[in-house]
Amino acid sequence: MTKPTASEADEKPGQPAQQAGTAWSRLRRRTSGALALGLALGAVGIGYAALSPTGRANAGAPSADVLAGQQLYQTACITCHGRNLQGVPGRGPSLLGTGEAAVYFQVTTGRMPATMQGAQSAEKPPRYTEEQVRQLAAYVQALSPGPQVPGGNLRNDAGMAKGGELFRLNCAQCHNFAGKGGALSSGKHAPGLENATDEVIYAAMLTGPENMPVFGDNQISPEEKRAIISYLQTLKTSKDPGGHGLGRLGPVPEGIVIWVVGVGLVVFAAMWIGAKS
Repeated sequence: MTKPTASEADEKPGQPAQQAGTAWSRLRRRTSGALALGLALGAVGIGYAALSPTGRANAGAPSADVLAGQQLYQTACITCHGRNLQGVPGRGPSLLGTGEAAVYFQVTTGRMPATMQGAQSAEKPPRYTEEQVRQLAAYVQALSPGPQVPGGNLRNDAGMAKGGELFRLNCAQCHNFAGKGGALSSGKHAPGLENATDEVIYAAMLTGPENMPVFGDNQISPEEKRAIISYLQTLKTSKDPGGHGLGRLGPVPEGIVIWVVGVGLVVFAAMWIGAKS
């Protein structure tokens, strides 16, 4: 049997230590990688919870208005719109993301709660008081945030001329140049705006009920919305010079009246002349 050389004797005792060091290094790298991945996922989860609408909506205890609105919702709305605003097929649409503006418009105009299914919910006297409407809207907003009607003054009298221009460009084709409303397709109609309040008009522009398009702040700025409201509310109080305004429905009814009255006078004159002769 030959004896190991000095170099071989030096190498063999060090091999287990070297292998142990390599295994420890691999374990350390894997552990640090898993720890870094866990920290990254935790940071993403915390960030999402902090920034998501649901996280903000559920933060803190609900207010008294939200609790009162929840009771109203569970009494009158849950059958058609579901426990979590998800909607019920064949009964009512989802309210997720609609926010308080849509609730305010639909309930304060009496369109909701609906009495029957149809092509369009009819406007009628509201079932709830102004306070109850705002409580119901606060509950929906807390559960699923969406557009909100701003508080304070909703008019911009200085921009009234611009408001009239915007109304004629974006709204008159359905609501008429004087806001009297008009017929649409499929049995629907654009309602008249004679009784619409500032909040109702603003909420309608934000939410686009029925066939109406949504006018976001990128399309029509808040100041322009206020200018439109100023134009409409001033239009209601202005008088028609020169006699009866015929509902401000434009040249068509005026032409019909002129034609009927004019032809009637001509026929009467012809008959009178014939009788005299």
